[in-house]
Amino acid sequence: MADFHDDLRLAHVLADQADATTMARFKALDLKVETKPDLTPVSEADKATEELIRTALRRSRPRDAVMGEEYGLDGVGPRRWIIDPIDGTKNYVRGVPVWATLISLMVPGEQGYEPVVGVVSAPALGRRWWAVRGGGAYTGRSLSQATRLRVSSVDRLSDASFAYSSLTGWDERGRLDRFLHLSRECWRTRAYGDFWPYMMVAEGTVDACAEPELSLWDMAANAIIVEEAGGTFTGLNGVRGVHNGDAAASNGLLHEELLDHLGD
Repeated sequence: MADFHDDLRLAHVLADQADATTMARFKALDLKVETKPDLTPVSEADKATEELIRTALRRSRPRDAVMGEEYGLDGVGPRRWIIDPIDGTKNYVRGVPVWATLISLMVPGEQGYEPVVGVVSAPALGRRWWAVRGGGAYTGRSLSQATRLRVSSVDRLSDASFAYSSLTGWDERGRLDRFLHLSRECWRTRAYGDFWPYMMVAEGTVDACAEPELSLWDMAANAIIVEEAGGTFTGLNGVRGVHNGDAAASNGLLHEELLDHLGD
């Protein structure tokens, strides 16, 4: 198995730089916000952060391709960095601290491109999570000050905490009734949103989560962290990986029941 620890260390350096950029503009009164063609917001901080990461990667990994939410795909190398400069832009522009920079490295595998490194950095929360394929998942202030992550052992929906982003997407896919039935079966449901439910699945504070519409940059870093913490990450069709356009994540013990309620 290839060793990706050097890439993990680089991802932490990139996350440090991103944190400095995003925090410098967080809650700024003159923050510029535009509306993209899909009617979602993008701030000057989103663009500046992605540009910063791309520039750093061109210097340190010139043969690697880069795909980001704001500027698309650049390069044709077999290794591909996936960047979401600010996951949770709507929170960011309103001053809510639940947002993060997501950085992942993907390489060709059995399921097409697969994540082998993932870093999720949420500086306004003072939290960071990361994983490398075959090396486990961790949270902490740095590589040297870290706690290993492990999913929960809850094996019944009636004891489970389920997290999601919003009801709108489930309604648009005609699955709102199924979603509500699942929420009634669970012990607890909370709409934490964006990256955070996946990180809580990885650390065992939430047992399952799902979203009906996602892009690759929303999932790549989250997926490897969940899996390296012992969890399961699939599409709503039950297919492992990050190319399904949606996601279901759990501690593994609840995954079949989760898909029974929300799956294709």
